[in-house]
This record gives sequence, C-alpha cells and structure tokens, in this order.
Amino acid sequence: MTKKKETEVNKLQNQLARALADYDNLRKRTEVEKEAWTKFSSEMVLVKLLPVLDILENAQRHLNDQGLGLSIGEFKRILGEEGLEEVSPKANDNFDPRIHEAVESLEGGKKGKVSELVLGGWRFRDGKVIRVAKVKVYGERRS
Repeated sequence: MTKKKETEVNKLQNQLARALADYDNLRKRTEVEKEAWTKFSSEMVLVKLLPVLDILENAQRHLNDQGLGLSIGEFKRILGEEGLEEVSPKANDNFDPRIHEAVESLEGGKKGKVSELVLGGWRFRDGKVIRVAKVKVYGERRS
C-alpha cells in the first residue's frame, strides 16, 4: 500500500471511530432523557390523582364506609409502590417550610409548632416534594 493510501485509510478509520463514539454518546443521552421524561410524566399523573384521594378521604370522614376505607388504603398502597410517602405532621411537630405550608397562625401553643394538619402533603422517597402539607401553626398573630 502506498503512503497516500495508508494515510487515507487511517483518516477514514479515525472518522469511523469518532462517528461510532458520537452515536454511542447519542444513544446514552437519549436513554437518560427518556428516563427523565418517563419520571416527569409519572409525577404529573400522580400530582393529578392526589385531589381525587383528597375527595375520597373527605367523603370517608363523613360516611365512615368500610368499602371506601379499603379503596383509600389501596390507593395509598399504590402511591407507596410508586415511591410516594405521605407528609402528615402531628400536633406539636416542628414546622418545616420545606414540607409544610402555614395556612393559619394561631395564638397559644409553642411558636413554630404545628397546631393542626389541614391537608396532607406528598413527597417521593428521594425527598422531592410534590405537594406540601398545609398546616395551622402556633405563632404571633398579625394584625
């Protein structure tokens, strides 16, 4: 083989190697983006379903129906399988603005403590909050 042809072959081999590396990088990036879109779309569906759970729980408070209670339990079990956990602070828990939203400030009690849960919140086990818990807190009342 002549020197010129050898140089041409080397050049083409390098171009092929770069093209294959670019393709592999594109494939990997596409997989990561696909996973991100799948996770995002799953989150959006879960966020849309939470108000339905709220309605069922509100109905259960008024009806106290065994079948409805089982349905709510199954609903929450499935949310758990999807990686969600409920944020349900109890009275006298510390107020945490990362996972709680104060909807009312009450006199009495220890300042900065939760007085009452108004609406439960939800977060993924990795810590990402998709809905903060709405709570009443003890603190100074504003005039």
